[in-house]
This record gives sequence, structure tokens and C-alpha cells, in this order.
Amino acid sequence: MINDILLAFIPMFFAMDSLGVLPIFAGLTQGLTSFEKRKIIVQSILTATVLAISFIFLGQVIFNFLGISMGDFMIAGGLILFCLSMVDLMGQTLRTRKFKPMDLAAVPIGTPLIVGPAVLTMALMLMNQYGWAVTLIAVLANLIIIAVVLLSADKLIRLIGISGARALSKVMYLLLAAIGVMMVRKGIILVMMMIK
Repeated sequence: MINDILLAFIPMFFAMDSLGVLPIFAGLTQGLTSFEKRKIIVQSILTATVLAISFIFLGQVIFNFLGISMGDFMIAGGLILFCLSMVDLMGQTLRTRKFKPMDLAAVPIGTPLIVGPAVLTMALMLMNQYGWAVTLIAVLANLIIIAVVLLSADKLIRLIGISGARALSKVMYLLLAAIGVMMVRKGIILVMMMIK
């Protein structure tokens, strides 16, 4: 079973991309206090955990019941990421947005950044291959890693400096926009394949 957990953990690690989430998290929470950041981290990890566990046990049933395909989910997640990226690339700061800082916890940090289409798709694949117990352990282990990375965000960002963090944040938002477009493209391909 340990071998199966390791084999499930590795692809889930790359799907969650804890290091890739770090600069995006830093950009979204720029200007917030340490207390506010911790609250956002706790809420986002809680959201991601509940979503991941629910999806492991009920994902396919819910999708079937609502008539939602993985392609639909990818398109929606991609559009959210793209719109978020555009707002930040155009220079609008967190303080000028229409939402409160805690609104960031569930969307977009909890989902689709931490647990998005890639993670949910991977969870379905791992479920079919290794069963729910191994998949659950792999998901929870990766969520713990992301929590540790996000809680250490200030220290990690301090290593590269404020200007370096801002530059990295802008580059990551550009990449995030590209990831959003990629998710929409793959979602459209999946939807078109279903129509055929």
C-alpha cells in the first residue's frame, strides 16, 4: 500500500503545484496583515480539502446529476483564472477591488488554484486505479505541503526581495492567464469530443 500511496502522491503533487501557487498567493494577498493572510490560508485549505474529499466520493455522481462534464468545469475554471489575471496585470490592486480580502479564500485560492480541474481530474484517475483510501491519503498529504508553503510565503518572498516578488508576481499572472486560456481550450476540446 505504501508503494501505491507514493505512486499516487507524485502525480497529485504536480497537479496541485504548491510552488506555482506561492507567487500567485503572494500577489493576491499583497498589503494584507499576517493575521489576514493566515485566516485566508486556513479558509482556502479548508475549502480545498472539503472540495477534494467531496469530489473523491461524490464527484462523478454530482457531475452526472447536474449534467456537467469535466470540459464544462475546465472552461469555467479557466475563465475565472483568466479574468483574475487580467485584473492584476492591468494594475488594479486588492484594495481597489469590489470584494473583501476573505473572499479570496474560497475562490480563487481554494479553488481553482489549489484544487482545480487538474487536481479533480487526477483524483478521478487515481480513484479508478488505486481506490479511495490511497487517493485520499495522496490528496491530504499534498494539501499539508501547500499549507506549509503558504504559511511560509512571507519568508520565501523575503528571500527574493519586494521588487523581485512583484516582478515574479506579474510574470506568474501572465502565466496564470495562459493557464486559464489553456484550460478553456482543453475544456472546449472535451466538450466538442462529447458532441461528436
